[in-house]
Amino acid sequence: MEMGREGKLNTGPAMYGAQAARTMYASLHGEFIARPLPDTLDKVSQDAYSLFYARSAAMGWLTPAAEDGPDGLWGMNDAEAGPGSGPRPSRVAYFQVVLTGPSRGTVPPVQPFLSCAGDVMERLGTLRLEAVQVLLPERDADGRPASPSGMAVGAPLLDSLNWFANCDPRLRAGVRITLDGGRDPTIRAAAPMIMQWVRRIDQNVFVCDSLSLAEDDHLVLSPTTFDEDPADTDHHRVTLRGTLAEWSLDALGWLAAFLADVSSRHGVTTPLMLTADGSRPPTKP
Repeated sequence: MEMGREGKLNTGPAMYGAQAARTMYASLHGEFIARPLPDTLDKVSQDAYSLFYARSAAMGWLTPAAEDGPDGLWGMNDAEAGPGSGPRPSRVAYFQVVLTGPSRGTVPPVQPFLSCAGDVMERLGTLRLEAVQVLLPERDADGRPASPSGMAVGAPLLDSLNWFANCDPRLRAGVRITLDGGRDPTIRAAAPMIMQWVRRIDQNVFVCDSLSLAEDDHLVLSPTTFDEDPADTDHHRVTLRGTLAEWSLDALGWLAAFLADVSSRHGVTTPLMLTADGSRPPTKP
């Protein structure tokens, strides 16, 4: 898979074997002020692509293109960051990788992916995040029955809950999450069960208040990685509203992985576009 500098997904030669078609993409929207680079630094080595590659490698998340390299979570495709343009919230950065791990019974590594993107943006300048768009890859059905018991959810998600347990209550933020299944209507059929799971599983990262299928409630950012669809293609979307433990790429990454896992357990195996925007409530004196 390759991505052109215009930020649209394009198919290309497989670099990382049979799993190369499983793409994960994120775009960050808001306001970005770049930090000037010292003249002593090579600007090419300090762009979004190079920094994301380096950070992925440092954390052990990168799978090198060489066949004899160490195993990781993803192989690098493309990345870019800079001042936004167009209607708000403007896109100021995007990142794309191909997943190199198994798809059966595993949680997509959205949290480390967005964490790495956040680290890169912090190196490059100051980001005021207003919205996020994440392409969640297709997943194989794992054959396990759907059950709202906590142990049915991917273990890494449950094991990391304590990380958010002590978040500052003042950082809690209202959030709108739209899941777009593109041409596949499965997400709309599964939506009531997904909301039931989110509410019944013992987790404190996302408190879900409502579910909507109304077109006017959905969040759609442009450009979208479904741009390869004909313009008149209907998109099947659902929108959840609620409260997030904190408005951060870390919490959004956990929630995206959680919703991907829950969705797949209710029959959604095609890619999903997750789009989120939020607002932090004013701090009371």
